[in-house]
Amino acid sequence: MDRRSFLKAGPVAAAALTPLSAQTPDFGRSKLKITGIQLKTARNRLGDWKFKPAPGAWSTQDVEVASPMSIYPKYKATRSLFNPDAGRLEDFEVQIETDKGITGIGVGGRAGDLIVKEHLSKLLIGEDPFDVERLWDVMWRSTMSYGRKGITNNAISGVDLALWDIIGKALQMPVYKLLGGQTKDRIPCYCTGNDIEQHVEFGFKRIKVAMPHGPADGLAGMKKNEALVMAARKAAGPEGDVMCDCWMSWNEHYTMDMAQMLEPHRVYWLEEVLQPHDYAGFGRLRKSIRSTRIATGEHEYGRYGFRDLLEHEAAEVWQPDARWCGGLTELRKIGALAAAYDIPVIPHAGGLSPETVAFTVSTVNAPWCELFMPPPGGPKDVYKMYEDTFRITRGPEGIYMQPHDAPGLGWDVAAL
Repeated sequence: MDRRSFLKAGPVAAAALTPLSAQTPDFGRSKLKITGIQLKTARNRLGDWKFKPAPGAWSTQDVEVASPMSIYPKYKATRSLFNPDAGRLEDFEVQIETDKGITGIGVGGRAGDLIVKEHLSKLLIGEDPFDVERLWDVMWRSTMSYGRKGITNNAISGVDLALWDIIGKALQMPVYKLLGGQTKDRIPCYCTGNDIEQHVEFGFKRIKVAMPHGPADGLAGMKKNEALVMAARKAAGPEGDVMCDCWMSWNEHYTMDMAQMLEPHRVYWLEEVLQPHDYAGFGRLRKSIRSTRIATGEHEYGRYGFRDLLEHEAAEVWQPDARWCGGLTELRKIGALAAAYDIPVIPHAGGLSPETVAFTVSTVNAPWCELFMPPPGGPKDVYKMYEDTFRITRGPEGIYMQPHDAPGLGWDVAAL
């Protein structure tokens, strides 16, 4: 197009060449100020399904799953026996309000809302939410004396995610575009849970099963673990992938024995076999076990924890949770650290949280997302809503999902 034709084209052509910041409202060019912070219990990641699951449906709260508490018979039967009572110490949702009417939403981990309310809020009021790196550092340094892991990082995560939501809305862009745009057309997914037949029938070719037994159950428990893996392998077929979630419940010797027992079934990874602080133990296992990969990181916090994993050569797959590890600001640093060593990052519960979907689609070394399904036994519209919410499609690798294109993290369109 020559200059004369361009001038005739008028505002449409001119707008196409106008910088993004000039096309967006004043929010992108003038400072916003944080004016308020509201807290409430986080919405259920899978929604509130109002139906009774089919008899025998799997649930981490209602059936036996190996855990660090399995050594105590009083607490062995279900996680609900030792977890906080319902409605107490839940994940929280934070809504950060600005003087320009934009509200950001973020979700943080268990009990972090108290830290936000009683400490972080005074550091945030009056600040510009675009200063996300500085605000993260302020929150980190101010809680270091009593935190560094656990609930202080849960608190920082929720705030950080709400700030990214504000930035995306202010610039009228989905957050994944701010993080670098799409590195894949759609995200391959795997499904966690022991309702194996339901997951395979739905279309998943990658299945992660939760190990029901650990060292306290001896050889009989090992055989039951193997039977579950065999069922998953049979259902997924020879081309599918089968993973095992051990949820901090095994020890080194037990893991070595189970890895040998499961070798014929081609397990893709063994996840979180040890307690999260045992970096040296993870490192020894990773060097000793050749039949599968060692994965961990769900209960690790921040770049410094993952640096410890790296220094011990402790895992071949990293699994941070954006709502626990420090939010998107910290997850990006963890991802960059992993990329320097060609380590894949597959965040915990990543497909259920819009922030982690944004990270995964925009990060080269984040190959998959983890999904869960509503339990079997519900009406058809439940599973249709599930497909629509997560933008699910099917293809050679089984189930795929895509991010929503709404500005911010997409809370307005993703009922998570």
